[in-house]
Amino acid sequence: MKNSIVLANDILLNITGASLGRSCVVPNDFNIGNVNQHVCIIRLNSEYNSNYIQSILASENGQNKLKNLSTGSGREGLNFQSIKDLEILTPTLEEQTRIANFLSSIDEKINLLKEKKSLLEDYKKGIMQKIFNQEIRFKDDNGNDFEDWEKKMLGECLNFEQPTKYLVDSTDYNVDFETPVLTAGKTFILGYTDEVNGIFKKEELPVIIFDDFTTATQYVDFPFKAKSSAMKILKAKENINIKFVYEAMQNLKFEVGGHGRHWISIYSNLYIDLPNLSEQTKIANFLSAIDKKIELVSNQIQDTQEYKKGLLQQMFV
Repeated sequence: MKNSIVLANDILLNITGASLGRSCVVPNDFNIGNVNQHVCIIRLNSEYNSNYIQSILASENGQNKLKNLSTGSGREGLNFQSIKDLEILTPTLEEQTRIANFLSSIDEKINLLKEKKSLLEDYKKGIMQKIFNQEIRFKDDNGNDFEDWEKKMLGECLNFEQPTKYLVDSTDYNVDFETPVLTAGKTFILGYTDEVNGIFKKEELPVIIFDDFTTATQYVDFPFKAKSSAMKILKAKENINIKFVYEAMQNLKFEVGGHGRHWISIYSNLYIDLPNLSEQTKIANFLSAIDKKIELVSNQIQDTQEYKKGLLQQMFV
């Protein structure tokens, strides 16, 4: 086991499987541990900075080099000799350290932004629970209480439309195309299409897209095309704020049973507590304001990650 012992400042490099090429630097405060045969330990001489070298391995150029070195019959993999033979350009240790520290400061900023996003998401989750349990109530524009909420079935709040005429013909997606192709699952945007027919009209937005098999939902306020026919497009009925209903649906406790379609037979018959339209709108606007803050932080994370990626491409060509 002695050859698998991990020490502080070692670089760990995955050499097999789907995570081939993924790497990290062992923290300074790490004590002792071991790795399995799928991980290579890179222990540098004193004239090299581990964080600098790991940044090279993590860069697009470094990943391409590692991919080109992968060998094996039927299974990609890196062998130790190919890793030893990998050639990289390095400045002096002082400059390596300066570069590594600068990149670490960017990573720290990204981590702080991710933490901020997580806190906002937790805040929204907590405040939603109180709102939909009616522990928090909004008042009208004159400071008076709204009337009591009433129970309504989702089918009384929402109409549905089949996505047939909005289905995409080709899956040759490209980020340069204009129209997003959506799924109700976590992926949400599958890609972008240049098709101009069968686009859901902006005049009918916003809507909820509902996966008829999994009951996953997404709130959509931009024109789109759909990928799957196993989806319902849900639209608000009169005196219904669809954003409110969407958020209320996130609070429903429902376990999917079997692989059948759920909207007509089950889900549309589930009950939610519904205030009048004015209070619905106040709640929806309040939650939308939190969503905008979360989206802003998400964009900052993405921009900072792209900035780091661009730096790595320029540094390690």
